[in-house]
Amino acid sequence: MKKEVPQGKYAWSVKIGEKGQFVIPKEAREIFGIHPGDTVLLIGDVNRGLAIPSRETQERIIGIAMGDGTFREEENK
Repeated sequence: MKKEVPQGKYAWSVKIGEKGQFVIPKEAREIFGIHPGDTVLLIGDVNRGLAIPSRETQERIIGIAMGDGTFREEENK
């Protein structure tokens, strides 16, 4: 029996190239608003794996790391 995928949940597979690079699938880029020239944050946990957090989560993480929680990407352009 085929298990139904919960709404808003996605999975894609990608191949890692010789230089360790991979392409984020077009559908994923469209769904998550990732555009050419954007910077994404790749985070990892030895037990849980790799993740690319949303832009909002990236900004919160960077804000926490900067110590004031007020980081905005446009301030650093």
